[in-house]
Amino acid sequence: MQNVTLQKVAKKLNAEIQGNENTLIFNVTHDSRQAGAGSLFVAVKGLTVDGHRFIPDVVRRGAIGVISESEMPVNFRGAWLKVENSRRALAQAAAVIYQNPSQDLDLVGITGTNGKTTTTYLTFALAEANKIESAMLTTVEYRIRDKSEPAVRTTPEASDTNKFLRRAVDENCRMAVMETSSQAIDLHRCDNLHFKAVVFTNLTRDHLDYHLTMENYFAAKKRLFDGSLGEKPIASIINIDDQWGIKLADELKFQNQKVVTFAQNNLADLTAKNIEVSLMKGTSFLLKTQTDERHINSPLIGKPHVYNMLAAVSVSLELGYDLDLIVEGLRTCIGAPGRFERVPHAGDFAVVVDYAHSDDALLNTLKTARELTQGKIITVFGCGGDRDKTKREPMGLVAGKLSDLVIITSDNPRTEDPLKIISQIEIGLKKTTCSYLAISDRCEAIYQAIKAANPNDVVLIAGKGHETYQMIGSDKFHFDDREIALEALKIINDR
Repeated sequence: MQNVTLQKVAKKLNAEIQGNENTLIFNVTHDSRQAGAGSLFVAVKGLTVDGHRFIPDVVRRGAIGVISESEMPVNFRGAWLKVENSRRALAQAAAVIYQNPSQDLDLVGITGTNGKTTTTYLTFALAEANKIESAMLTTVEYRIRDKSEPAVRTTPEASDTNKFLRRAVDENCRMAVMETSSQAIDLHRCDNLHFKAVVFTNLTRDHLDYHLTMENYFAAKKRLFDGSLGEKPIASIINIDDQWGIKLADELKFQNQKVVTFAQNNLADLTAKNIEVSLMKGTSFLLKTQTDERHINSPLIGKPHVYNMLAAVSVSLELGYDLDLIVEGLRTCIGAPGRFERVPHAGDFAVVVDYAHSDDALLNTLKTARELTQGKIITVFGCGGDRDKTKREPMGLVAGKLSDLVIITSDNPRTEDPLKIISQIEIGLKKTTCSYLAISDRCEAIYQAIKAANPNDVVLIAGKGHETYQMIGSDKFHFDDREIALEALKIINDR
């Protein structure tokens, strides 16, 4: 990278410098642990922690300056840049210091309540099928070509994203795709990124503990599309089977932005017809574009994944990829881990793990399971503690309507009482006639579900998907639904 001076950063931030304007900057971060020599530290007043308390520590570590919304303290030694919004400044400074790597990539942003991770994996796979070196940022992992590291959060802070994208550019990537959560958009983590294409998968109840209303939730998502983060994307790709998607498409078209639509039920630019789903064979359908059609075979299971495939195909066509190579990519891509993932075993019933952790996601997953089973559906799920409480009763109602037996259990209770969370889920379940058990120990709940299964049944273990931990209090324990299910199957089969 070229050398970047403090003056150049200050000019981008429209901030006055208190310090040597010719000082060279090599890094910017909000994390005091990453603030070493040549770093600018951005003091962010977070939801639970105020970054200003770490300023003495970052100075000891060698940081050369601080970006803050506050005035420079008396006797502070180092550079100080006062700004109106520290989070916005973090994104702006990162873009300058890492030299706008998103401009050197075909950057794709995926947002929506459900389907972000699978759509991201599919988009990455279709680029690979077209011999395009690529990178991706997902809830599960951060990947540059064939090198991967576990994800810290769905959408990283702006400094981490720009640093990652700079690495991707330096390793000759031409495309990058990332999940963009509503909270990340709201907290300016996606500011100053140059998106070539952005995708709206759907919008259903979730994160209302943060956004409070669906209108606020939608408004946060919309900022990815309307230019609020910087430049407007070249193309907005939108699911118009979703009522919020229709609203978004109409508003963007009114602003003369390019909109590409996809749907299963409505007329759209890309559609899927003659959909067939099999627990053993996956999903097939006839893909129709405005100029072509192809028969698609995919190992992914369920109609919700058809939306994810339509979104990824739409992106790929916008990026100029070959349609026949896209079809081949869909044939081989197994999607994201923990998304309607079968636990392999030799029994005559199915065990499926899925990340569904909202009422709409659980509804779609159970609909898929119902289409595929000739027997009973046994559902194991819980709701996370210290998170949106408004979805607990609706999730109980959905589970009760579409399951034959529900076992309510814990799912990262964090600092809440697991039994209290279960009681709030029960309110919805009691509005149905479904039989249910309440077993707070998730390991025991999975064991009892598998023990209760008969031939042709489906045991659905929902909520955690790819996650390999359980949060109880402030402690994090290793816990993988897939591993626990395999252990339960072994115990039962050995008897």
